[in-house]
Amino acid sequence: PGRKAAEGSGMAVRWIGLASGDLPLRPRGEVHLLPARVRLDGEAKVAEYLRPAEREEPGEMQASFRGRALRGRDLPVPPGYVGLILKEDQESCLEEEDRRVTVMSAFPSLTYWNLETPPTADDSVVMAMSWTQIAEAVHAPVEDQ
Repeated sequence: PGRKAAEGSGMAVRWIGLASGDLPLRPRGEVHLLPARVRLDGEAKVAEYLRPAEREEPGEMQASFRGRALRGRDLPVPPGYVGLILKEDQESCLEEEDRRVTVMSAFPSLTYWNLETPPTADDSVVMAMSWTQIAEAVHAPVEDQ
């Protein structure tokens, strides 16, 4: 990782470089994005505690967590991208310090969950995943006519 000053902003821009050969491309299990804070550092016994059931709506799932209803859907990572699970090697004390992370696993899709509301295209994680298409269009070369 290196630093480069953004022109005129006074901010440091941090870059992370990864080669695809460095990635553990075999997922170690299912990836779930929960609307809750779970104080666990490591893998969870998801199959033991979270048993999703299909709903009437195609692709929609329902489960419960700590007595609260969860409604979710599988969401693929955009084409050309890989989802990564990162582990911070050491928590930095200052915001300006470089942060070092290790790639623990990669995933092609995740299941995201809403608390008691059905999943929609307006959910923030769905919109974030579609941002890649917008960014590619904005940064694509423009031909002079």
